[in-house]
Amino acid sequence: MATGGGGPQLWAISDLHIGYAENRDLVEDMRPESDGDWLLVAGDVAETVEDIRWALKTLAGRFARVIWTPGNHELWTHPSDAVTLRGVARYDHLVEQCRELGVLTPEDPYPVWDGPGGPVAVAPLFLLYDYSFLPPGCTTKEEGLEYAHGTGVVCTDERLLHPDPYPTREDWCRARVDETRRRLAELPGDLPLIPVTHWPLHRHPTEVLWYPEFAMWCGTTLTEDWHQRYPVQISVYGHLHIPRTTYQDGIRFEEVSVGYPREWRERPTPPGRLRRILSVEEPAR
Repeated sequence: MATGGGGPQLWAISDLHIGYAENRDLVEDMRPESDGDWLLVAGDVAETVEDIRWALKTLAGRFARVIWTPGNHELWTHPSDAVTLRGVARYDHLVEQCRELGVLTPEDPYPVWDGPGGPVAVAPLFLLYDYSFLPPGCTTKEEGLEYAHGTGVVCTDERLLHPDPYPTREDWCRARVDETRRRLAELPGDLPLIPVTHWPLHRHPTEVLWYPEFAMWCGTTLTEDWHQRYPVQISVYGHLHIPRTTYQDGIRFEEVSVGYPREWRERPTPPGRLRRILSVEEPAR
């Protein structure tokens, strides 16, 4: 359920993980509060194309506009998925699925929200990570991975997220960063921006991870100044399964994930609540 009111609203959610029946039920219950509400979906909807399509189709049938960017789980070539595409080919396939459903993706023109708190450009960004968020004491990817394997905290991406045709995930990440820089530079300089990413643009949200080595799979230092370089109003992200609000250099960062049932059952707030991103009380900067 959404919370709030007063005209069309801009909402966000991520890490729906509808492979879990409890999380699928949460999506079944998600509703807008007005006919003009938009929903930002910041990745990790599910692991199979069938589930991803079901969730986005369900939400697109209810909200005036749904905007999606992929997380690592959508990019997995999972053994349970009938679609066996890898890397860029898988991502392109998901983009085509979204276009059939009327869902906007990182490959589409960035829409402008003109509702409460607007106007502001909403930019779904697909950026990946490059292992530059290294554990303390490590100076190279190789050292970081050795440390992670020693602790037993290794992201499943190492087995299921293939970068084809790029030789490595970090090469794919750099290509995505370069292309995104080009597109962001084309936006009007006086138009406020809400970047919607799966992996946080800045490392600071990872500082509270129980397992700091997992930060290697959480972003790239190539974007560490983007909240200052561009006219960012609010940075929306997911991935960490630690829903909260933080500030970096005066810019608000919103982690909007649902997470796994074992995680959200421990929280005092009801699960699956959409996060309102802008309001009349918080005009664009």
